[in-house]
Amino acid sequence: MTRELYIRELINRLARADATSAWRGDMNPTQRAVLSYLARANRFSRSPSHVAEYLGSTRGTVSQTFKSLVQKGYVTEQKAQMDKRAIRFDLTDKGTLLAEESNLMSQAMSNMDEQTKSELATSLETLLRSLLNENSGRSFGMCSQCRHFTSHKSGGHCALLSESLSPSETSKICHEQD
Repeated sequence: MTRELYIRELINRLARADATSAWRGDMNPTQRAVLSYLARANRFSRSPSHVAEYLGSTRGTVSQTFKSLVQKGYVTEQKAQMDKRAIRFDLTDKGTLLAEESNLMSQAMSNMDEQTKSELATSLETLLRSLLNENSGRSFGMCSQCRHFTSHKSGGHCALLSESLSPSETSKICHEQD
């Protein structure tokens, strides 16, 4: 087996083990992935199409997932101010608590030293960027690392969207990141 195939197999086994551990309570792995994404996404990146693109899922699956999460009280649906057809979803307090909940993968990584975690993160980010480039996917990077971002004492400014950003938004992921 080549080194590449072995690494792929390890990543796949980790992903399956992580997904298996996400079946807890009234949640499934896709629902947990959506909550995790919403906890990390800025207000401009919380539409069903953005979530579907980030997760590599279909819009239909994500729409059904949102319906379930709304019914369970984990997210709320907000109509856009300008275009009433556009919607975004926000976490409720209940959803935020669940999104921040530790999981088996996080617990396993907590035993690693900081240098190992940093090297692993860098390697996986490089691999993901390469895969997305090959597949014409978006990176969904952080606002503060975008070329359209300008830092201010009160947070920042997105020149692309002509919007002010609160300090907490500057560290959120954005579908417009460039």
